[in-house]
Amino acid sequence: MATVHHWTGLEARALRLALRLSVRAFAEHLGVAVATVSKWESKRADTEPRPDTQAILDTALGRADPSVHLRFETLLSEMAGTVTNAGRRVTAPGPRAWEYEAWAEDLDRVVIALSRQSFAFADKLLGRRLGRFRPLELDDKGLYLFARSTTLLGDLRRDQGAVLGPLSAQHSYAGARQVFTQLDIPRRVAQLDLSLAVVAEMSDKLEIAARQYETLAVDDRLSRRDRARARLWVGTALSKDGNHDCAVRVMLAATRDFEDLGEVDDWSVAHQKLALARSLAPVLDAFDTGRTATVAETSTRVLLDLVGWQGHVLTSSALPARPGRSQRLADLAAATGARAYLCGTGGMTYLDQTLFAAQDIAVALFRPPTTGIWSASRRISALWALAALGPQTVAARLQLGDHERQRLTTPDHDLHLEH
Repeated sequence: MATVHHWTGLEARALRLALRLSVRAFAEHLGVAVATVSKWESKRADTEPRPDTQAILDTALGRADPSVHLRFETLLSEMAGTVTNAGRRVTAPGPRAWEYEAWAEDLDRVVIALSRQSFAFADKLLGRRLGRFRPLELDDKGLYLFARSTTLLGDLRRDQGAVLGPLSAQHSYAGARQVFTQLDIPRRVAQLDLSLAVVAEMSDKLEIAARQYETLAVDDRLSRRDRARARLWVGTALSKDGNHDCAVRVMLAATRDFEDLGEVDDWSVAHQKLALARSLAPVLDAFDTGRTATVAETSTRVLLDLVGWQGHVLTSSALPARPGRSQRLADLAAATGARAYLCGTGGMTYLDQTLFAAQDIAVALFRPPTTGIWSASRRISALWALAALGPQTVAARLQLGDHERQRLTTPDHDLHLEH
């Protein structure tokens, strides 16, 4: 997200245009006089808002949605190119300005397409722009858009699970970082360092990722919110590496940061990750036993605890039961005192109901609802996700659960994958 360390009339005007507000509407939005905004518009970089107004502008920018941030940065890049500044090229006039505007609008569409998992559409939009221009042909505004496009291409590749190699997220992020370094936009460079740290984590280079996150958590190039996110991701990397106690301490610090910033959504996510880090520790320890039954039992108990289930878990091996699939199920149901056995459609194809009836146990068929929100219920299973999206995409989305998009969206429904 965009961050302005010192506002002038130039940045204020860019924010107004990005919000698509008139001078009067922008003044009302900020709670300042129309004359104040008019002064910013006329004097631009030659005037500076008062300190209290600087804080108001910070708040307005911080509350803006991602599409506004994209337009703000694009406009600011264009405006900066028209100001006399050593090492900067002047924005080219003429038809290219119209092409740049369309390019910026395409990037808005790409952001939406990625959030909806519309990979083919996003790839088409990005390919149309990146395939048409070469960096040497572009002025500063064009280079900025080129770097943003390359960054989004990295996000696309990362979402598809291609994190390493010549056509990968890592390659795209590195290329975008080089362009933003050339343009001298430190915040964007730092954000790409953050993305590269994500790639390292997804590549199971957990110690390297943790060190990168730790460095970025105190990097002044990033906004305070991004620094808090980096701190949270230090915790997730440590948790994956088995350092649960240290991970919990780091996550608690990030949670407090989000609370201080008033970032409700980030605060909620941090609490979820904190709960998972605490809860999953025994599951990861269970893997050390090498026993599938131990892992299954431990993970089941953790899941039941997370949903607040209160009850007693019985181990089937400790209950009396005769051999035979249906006979064993009937005996286990009787041993627990059950008066009914709930069976799915698959089980009904082989279940011998007479064995249950002999013990006065009713067999009830369970059919999932098919109306309303349940119309796509079959797609919530992990097996559906693996079949429809492929193991690489599912694995990539699971690892991205700690980062930018924790909801996997398909064209006609939302599929939530948490880890």
